[in-house]
Amino acid sequence: MGEELTGEFDRALQGRRIVIAVTGGIAAYKACELVSRLRGAGAEVRVVMTENARRFVGEATFRALSGHPVCCDMFEEPASDEIAHISLAEFAEVVAVVPATANILGKVAGGICDDFASTVVCAARGPVIMTPAMNWAMWQNPIVQSNCQKLHELGYRIVAPEVGRLASGEEGPGRLAGLEMIVAEIAQALDESARDSSLAGKQVLITAGPTHEYLDPVRFISNPSTGKMGLALARTALARGAQVTVVSGPTELEPPAQAEMVGVESAADMHQGVMSRLSEADIFIGAAAVANFAPRRRADQKIASSEQDLTVELAPTPHILADVAASSQRPQIVVGFAAETGNVLESARSKLSEMSLDLMVANDLTIAGAGFGAETNEVTIVRADGTMRQVAKSAKDQVARVIIDEIEQLLVADEE
Repeated sequence: MGEELTGEFDRALQGRRIVIAVTGGIAAYKACELVSRLRGAGAEVRVVMTENARRFVGEATFRALSGHPVCCDMFEEPASDEIAHISLAEFAEVVAVVPATANILGKVAGGICDDFASTVVCAARGPVIMTPAMNWAMWQNPIVQSNCQKLHELGYRIVAPEVGRLASGEEGPGRLAGLEMIVAEIAQALDESARDSSLAGKQVLITAGPTHEYLDPVRFISNPSTGKMGLALARTALARGAQVTVVSGPTELEPPAQAEMVGVESAADMHQGVMSRLSEADIFIGAAAVANFAPRRRADQKIASSEQDLTVELAPTPHILADVAASSQRPQIVVGFAAETGNVLESARSKLSEMSLDLMVANDLTIAGAGFGAETNEVTIVRADGTMRQVAKSAKDQVARVIIDEIEQLLVADEE
């Protein structure tokens, strides 16, 4: 039954960001299967553990199952400038505490954050799911029940334990809820969170990746863009309930399952793909690295290498962002990217003003780890009113979340 039921939630879990906090109960071993199931359904999973949890299951197990390092120590030297517990709390669309011991229930109910897991839970932006598991006498203790009631009233989601055989050999309430029930609760929390977003139901049109401007059948002008930033934006928009179409140049990345993908080669192809879909879009995000110039003439045959001196005449390609902004079918929100190697903010402000955009994301390509092909990015978001928001170097999915946050703020302001 478990495998069948989990399959029902694959769409809800695909590409979603989940943190599993494992605490020190015998049921900690069941969190291993949960992480495996969630990741098998396409979710991005991170694991945090308490010190006591490590006595039941090793970090290496969760590292292998999640595909990511496991966080345990509050004071471990960070691998980046990010504050680890805050970064994880920002990453998580939902946090599930599996199992939730009497100790963690009491800590969170009392606002106590004295280890990595309790701090992540208290810093969480999205839903938090508690899955209590303990001896029946502990579960029925009035203090534990009072803590659960308090957490429920504060908006925490409680998946009550089952009645069954416990680690002590006794029968009674306190056994961790079935994994099917926990997976269903996670999926429901994600679904409700998406429906609460101002992006829910909106049509988002995104460009991603490079374009190839062919000189002959085998040679082209392009750039090192991989499409990572555009697809990160697509995943984030999907997670918040939007309908997403991505018009993408050549990329080897796996697209989000729920997005409509339109593959193109040249800037002209991308222009046509965008403009033909513009009337349906509420939001346009021009994240693609579109080649600004293309050979004026394309040779029908491969140009012979014996031609030592070759003059190539270039012509401007269609300006997709400008045409979208000037269109009579202009979407409610139009966002551009300015990838530059000098005068970055000045260029971003100029383009923002000239095209009357809503947001411009300025990207300095000279910064290591903040450009094409990198897993991270560092940007400055410039608004139409001239104010700016700097985003320190972080994973592109995190940068995407900040950009989408800005778009949601604009949507809310428009509706007021």
